[in-house]
Amino acid sequence: MKWETAINNFKNYLKIERGLSNNSISSYESDIIKLSNFILNKNKSISPLKVSSDLVKEFIYSISNSISSSSQSRIISGLRSFFEYLIFEKYITNNPLSLIESPRISRKLPDTLTIKEIDKLISMIDSKSNEHDRNVAIIETLYGCGLRVSELISLKLSDLFFSEGFIKVTGKGNKQRLVPISTLTKKAIKTYITNSRKTIKISEKFRDIVFLNRRGNALSRAMIFTIVKILAKLSNIKKSISPHTFRHSFATHLLENGADLKTIQQLLGHQSITTTEIYMHVDNKMLITAINKFHPRSSTG
Repeated sequence: MKWETAINNFKNYLKIERGLSNNSISSYESDIIKLSNFILNKNKSISPLKVSSDLVKEFIYSISNSISSSSQSRIISGLRSFFEYLIFEKYITNNPLSLIESPRISRKLPDTLTIKEIDKLISMIDSKSNEHDRNVAIIETLYGCGLRVSELISLKLSDLFFSEGFIKVTGKGNKQRLVPISTLTKKAIKTYITNSRKTIKISEKFRDIVFLNRRGNALSRAMIFTIVKILAKLSNIKKSISPHTFRHSFATHLLENGADLKTIQQLLGHQSITTTEIYMHVDNKMLITAINKFHPRSSTG
């Protein structure tokens, strides 16, 4: 079996059987292509059905110094899934990654923005720009609803249920969830739709998409990152700020104000509560407060 055939079959499996998004499938494909190119560059004509554990170890060692531990771990996980698929289809009997461990990853907590910092970022949006209303609505939606970038750019007008107080979000694996929307976020989106969005000549294909560029097409992930990067620079806030920072801030602020992890898990669209815990960070003051408030031995009286 050729690599191209195996990769295409695996991609179909990920899309049809596992319902993964195009972005996730592209990541898997990229990891497998890295391995196949490594093998090809060694002048070895080895099919995916003949890959040995030693060869995979060579490949991982070759990339270990040029990528982070988290990236290395992701590649190992992706390759392991690929060979598990080949076992599932009865092409091979053993997974060459079965004895290969992923590197330990230190849990680096993302920066969290305060409400004042979020307001400052929004204030940096040029009020005279044609994109002012749109960019305000983008930031308010990222923070107000805790959306991923992919969820934001695919948000549709038909997903907005303002009278019911919800928006419908399509997350990873095309799984849908309802997320409550605040009055402030709702107002920002309505202002954008009523004002600047109406002035755009919208492409037929994107008529139902909420956030559009000046040519009437859907915004790209890269454009959202660019918008946030520019605002971060203008605001002079000394933190690492990306679109995901607003999602993390959304979850953290909910936790700090008393929301439970199970509720936050549902709002973020996490399949596992363990994933939600990674997004959270609780400072020492919160821990002390929890002990003093809830532990039966905390009373000094």
